[in-house]
Amino acid sequence: MRTFTTVLVAATTALALGACASPSAAPDPDAPAAEAVAPDAVQIIVPADPGGGWDQTGRAVSEVLTADGIVGSAPVTNIGGAGGTVGLAALANETDPYTLMVTGLVMVGAVETNASERRLEDTTPIARLTEEALVVVVPAESPYETLEDLVDDIVENGQDVTVTGGSAGGADHILAGLLLEAAGLDPAEIPAQLNYIPNSGGGEAVTLILGNNVSAGISGVGEFVEHIEAGTMRALAVSSEEPVDNLPDVPTISDEGYDVVLTNWRGLLAPGGITEEERAALVTIAEELHSSDAWTETRETRGWADAFLVGDEFADFVDANIAEVGQTLRTIGLLAG
Repeated sequence: MRTFTTVLVAATTALALGACASPSAAPDPDAPAAEAVAPDAVQIIVPADPGGGWDQTGRAVSEVLTADGIVGSAPVTNIGGAGGTVGLAALANETDPYTLMVTGLVMVGAVETNASERRLEDTTPIARLTEEALVVVVPAESPYETLEDLVDDIVENGQDVTVTGGSAGGADHILAGLLLEAAGLDPAEIPAQLNYIPNSGGGEAVTLILGNNVSAGISGVGEFVEHIEAGTMRALAVSSEEPVDNLPDVPTISDEGYDVVLTNWRGLLAPGGITEEERAALVTIAEELHSSDAWTETRETRGWADAFLVGDEFADFVDANIAEVGQTLRTIGLLAG
């Protein structure tokens, strides 16, 4: 099975940990234990335009933090562009240590494909929160009845078939490439064959699909589920190993004959170079968020699976994911080298 997941499973990934280590995530073992002093307020950066999964995550985090009294205020600022790397640059220049930026698999890929000067290694990983299956959809009026119909048409007609989703090199783009590879296309041919239309926010992809301006779309289940339920989009397959709870009748990509599994994770980063006390306070905030009943309810409503990791464990996960994503992008021809 050609499986791409966000768990630490590959030996090659493990070997890459030393080369990709995050300086801000490795405290001095001889230093005294940091004391977490919770701030009254945090800033939240959403590195995308309104309407997509990152925006939904950032606003849900803000709402729960303030409603449960974990912090007094948590204003959200959208800084979209280039798969989150514009927001990543803003985080690097942020002087308030109590700033949290939403991140995820999309940003890992975008850093590579955009050759971003600022990288995730320059930040302080705080927590991984969720993971989510992706869903391949078509407009309600589409002639494609199955995933095979869509993939066969891309293989045969290439650029005539348009697929939209999030940023170039992100999870949606990666899934499209993996589908074509699983269909037997030479990875070197995928970039020329795949007419992928990237967007800086999920709302833009929704507009293109609902307007019948693209052949198909890929995004997180949570971003498309209301349109699928309303009948304005038709779901062809989900990217998880098993069907998802809020789309129980939609087959998996594997069920449709393509050995591909991909889940998209989302989490929180802080600026690089913050003190251990500041890092400990933000980790405590993330732990209180995770233990909140309101957060559990939000996850279940959105269809986000719990994927909680904090501190050094999350930092190690980020390092490994950077290595894994880079290798995958090269394998399917979306990154040179």
